[in-house]
Amino acid sequence: MTMKLGKYSIGVGDRFSHQGKAQLSGIMKANEKGNLDINPVWNKSNREHIYVGSKPADTRVEADNAVKALNYKGQYFVDADHINLSTVEPFIAVSDFFTLDVAAFIGKESKKEEIDSFIASCKKYTGELQIPGISEPLNITKELLEDLANKFLAATQQASEIYEHLKEEKGVGNFITEVSMDEVESPQTPVEMLFILKMLADKKVPVQTIAPKFTGRFNKGVDYVGDLEQFAKEFEEDVLIIDYAVKEFGLPEELKLSVHSGSDKFSIYPIISETITKHNKGLHLKTAGTTWLEEVIGLALAGGEALDLAKKIYANSINRKDELCAPYADVIDIDSSKLPTVEEVNGWTSEKYANTLRHIPGHPDYNPNFRQLIHVAYAVAAEMGADYTNLLEKYADVVASCVEENIYDRHLKRLFNL
Repeated sequence: MTMKLGKYSIGVGDRFSHQGKAQLSGIMKANEKGNLDINPVWNKSNREHIYVGSKPADTRVEADNAVKALNYKGQYFVDADHINLSTVEPFIAVSDFFTLDVAAFIGKESKKEEIDSFIASCKKYTGELQIPGISEPLNITKELLEDLANKFLAATQQASEIYEHLKEEKGVGNFITEVSMDEVESPQTPVEMLFILKMLADKKVPVQTIAPKFTGRFNKGVDYVGDLEQFAKEFEEDVLIIDYAVKEFGLPEELKLSVHSGSDKFSIYPIISETITKHNKGLHLKTAGTTWLEEVIGLALAGGEALDLAKKIYANSINRKDELCAPYADVIDIDSSKLPTVEEVNGWTSEKYANTLRHIPGHPDYNPNFRQLIHVAYAVAAEMGADYTNLLEKYADVVASCVEENIYDRHLKRLFNL
């Protein structure tokens, strides 16, 4: 029996593997309130494991323990996040969801015969192609197909190679396949999405969720920046393209869009909600660092030694800003002139620190620059070792309440109109 991802799913990241129960509690609350079946997917990338010194098996243990502790009866998954052929091995035994990150292969050269073969296979789509639900027909020319082949054939070939390796190791139907192309500079258009899906279908990659780069900025831990009308138009067109591709190319019927860096994008949640409701489509929303930020908020609210540690995380981050931000260059925008000084932060109360970091749009203390810097500063906390994790355990109740509130109140409640 083929493993299938539920209609709705949320990726939850947990840098230090302490918040699984709190995350699941927020998801279960949403499922109960909205009579939903949102599948939790615990995701952690190779990069994050390296920074904090954890292993993929730790994520599996955390997920299984949370499920057991809360007596959760639904489906859940453990995602080998943003893997490639060089990083996948340690994830294979413990993961059942694989995010194949092929962004680095976009634009890489393909053989001429492969390009010619792809163009020939698209002959029936040339001219004006009408996609049901999209008012304007797509104008498909040989030149366009050649451009698309040059841009995406190598990336989809890489997805195929990773998938084939996983299939050999785990067996057909024993894992969920997601393809990710989001961590690049240029967004993929709906017409590009259509032919990326055809390439994946041609290569027999049974993709269940695809994460394109959308128009606008999806910066880590803060709201969407961009043209909301343009996003709404493209998101709906992508949904309709997927619907067409499933029927036309024989892709899995549960194929759905995945929104990466999806936490905190509050201004687009109503658009996403309206679109998936209108077309009766699923969604995978991937969050990660938003939980780590809630840990820091929880420690700040705990006061005393925990607040001191939260202040120390900032003090040890501001002078390493460039180093910490470098791996996230495409998804971080920090205005250094709007960052508080270490001296200022050292004078803050628990409430002032928490209110500056917590994402409450319009709150007078909220500072998205401060929030983004702390977002990438989990490596600083990791360097603190037990000094950090011991306080997470000591103040587990206050931290967990922040984590659960964030997942439920600020994310799922907004996304599903609960």
